[in-house]
Amino acid sequence: MDTFDVIVIGAGPVGENAADRAKRGGLSVAIVEAELVGGECSYWACMPSKTLLRPGAARAAAAGVPGVPELGPLDAAAVLAWRDSVTGEGDDSGQEDWLNSAGITLVRGHGRIAGVRTVEVTAGEGGDGPQAPRTLTATHAVVVATGSVPVLPDIPGLVEADPWTSRDATAADAIPDSLVILGGGVVGCEMATAYADLGSRVTLVARGSLLGAAEPSAGAAVEQSLRDMGVAVHTGSSVVRVARAVRDGDVTVTIADASGTEREVTGAEILVATGRMPRTGDVGLGSIGLDPEAPLAIDDSTAVLAARGDGDPWLYACGDVTGRVATTHQGKYQARVCGDVIAARAAGTEDADRAWSPLRATADHGAQTQVVFTRPQVAWVGLTRAACDAAGLAVDEVAVDLGGVAGAGVTHPDYAGRALILVDREHRVIVGATFVGPDAGEMLHAATIAVVGEVPMDRLWHAVPAFPTVSEAWLRLAEAYGL
Repeated sequence: MDTFDVIVIGAGPVGENAADRAKRGGLSVAIVEAELVGGECSYWACMPSKTLLRPGAARAAAAGVPGVPELGPLDAAAVLAWRDSVTGEGDDSGQEDWLNSAGITLVRGHGRIAGVRTVEVTAGEGGDGPQAPRTLTATHAVVVATGSVPVLPDIPGLVEADPWTSRDATAADAIPDSLVILGGGVVGCEMATAYADLGSRVTLVARGSLLGAAEPSAGAAVEQSLRDMGVAVHTGSSVVRVARAVRDGDVTVTIADASGTEREVTGAEILVATGRMPRTGDVGLGSIGLDPEAPLAIDDSTAVLAARGDGDPWLYACGDVTGRVATTHQGKYQARVCGDVIAARAAGTEDADRAWSPLRATADHGAQTQVVFTRPQVAWVGLTRAACDAAGLAVDEVAVDLGGVAGAGVTHPDYAGRALILVDREHRVIVGATFVGPDAGEMLHAATIAVVGEVPMDRLWHAVPAFPTVSEAWLRLAEAYGL
């Protein structure tokens, strides 16, 4: 009973997708999970964070629209209660039921690779209490989908100050009067937005500009919005030291700007959102000669490169643990490829000669998507201008003001936003697109299709946007391009 065709370590959305696709391919599958089935995304990341952000976005969308009564502050207790409902209050029985319905065996406990196609599971909690350690054997493949963990920078006094990580921020029982956030990436900017909406006095400290992976104009728009919301934003600043004088007392953070001038900021809590690293340190990689401190580099079939040797691939990885892309949706995409590849190889039917085969994670290169649920939202796909310049790719940059289209005018009197596309000058296809504005994430998929499908601009001009919608920006982009 402890032999399966496929063993997946990690039952978050990524691991679940890999297991499901392998099972659909006719293989027997076990999935190992030490915490909650559903993983980081379901309980501490995507779902709770977007739930916390939605009420403020809804209020902002209504505020100022003629005929809508003036809106008061958010009911923080009601927002937190909704968050608890969305996350199931830490109850993963529904997720376990889904695994059972799909015919996937759940093994609770901590899974570690103990050799080729072998996984040892230390005692975990099951339906009948503690389970004994088990050794699982895979006839075909082991998949590592253990995600990532937050990184605490080496700052004097930080550990002693008992800082929050993203889990603490999304699972908080109450909203602190004040919050200092370290980090200007996605987590830092989203939590600054959510906590400011919920009544906290927020200070955001970032070493560089905000949303450094996006187009600079997008980060600048979010920074201005946060300032307008009352957030104290300190970009280009480093943290010198952190101190919490008494337990449950305020935290004092000493920061220094680019000139070295120091100042102090304080908060009831401090959130560290300075980055994450692949969770490879406790997966047993050393037992098969791999570096336990390094990401699991994969090829586009999701097979781990360093574990291939001269034989057939047996070790696969997908999601954050690969170091490729740290988003749930891209990890789930890799997982679908992973499960299908394992099933095809087991059946001897693999055929992946073409780049965009369903058995290859080609979209990881040049077609990655990202949405940041700040206000305004920021969404992008493919390459940024900086990435194009670094690759020596000549592009034409085309941008339009979203507030100038008819759909924006009937949405909100003060609608503001921007759409930008980067067009390969030689092939006349879009290689990157960025949208900034209300619900910008909902506009992204059209651009993603254009990038993945390599749709020529001459053909894209014939994709007629409905009137009056904000998507009419596509017509304006085509016109600005010269069509």
